[in-house]
Amino acid sequence: MIDQLTVFLPNEPGTLASMASVLGDANIQMHALMVADTADFGIVRIICDTPKAAKKALSDAGYRAATTQVVAVEVENVPGGLAKVLSKFAAVRLNVEYAYCASIGDRTVDVLKVTGEPIGAKLVQAGLRDLQPADVYTPDAQ
Repeated sequence: MIDQLTVFLPNEPGTLASMASVLGDANIQMHALMVADTADFGIVRIICDTPKAAKKALSDAGYRAATTQVVAVEVENVPGGLAKVLSKFAAVRLNVEYAYCASIGDRTVDVLKVTGEPIGAKLVQAGLRDLQPADVYTPDAQ
């Protein structure tokens, strides 16, 4: 499993740009970004190369940020590739709370927040290999 950064932003023009600037100024590479909104605030989910440094940079800039463990699995970049992966999750009774796609290096990856214990054993049972921190983070960034 890998760390996903979750940032809560006011739902106002420019806040997402400002947050992205903080990360860019800190030399942090975003691999994936997902934004959801409510009437009052946005929820930004980020996979990046240095999650601890990203959280610190955002916290220092006054943003509310947290890390969450998520599963990232490589998926075939073909029609039906996602359906095949999700069927494997369902077969071992892992529930997907939310998901989004990303390109990490030369991989097409699905990032998923899942429930159902034990996650690691169920992924093995499903024949899936989740990406590990070394597959995503800059060396020594874990």
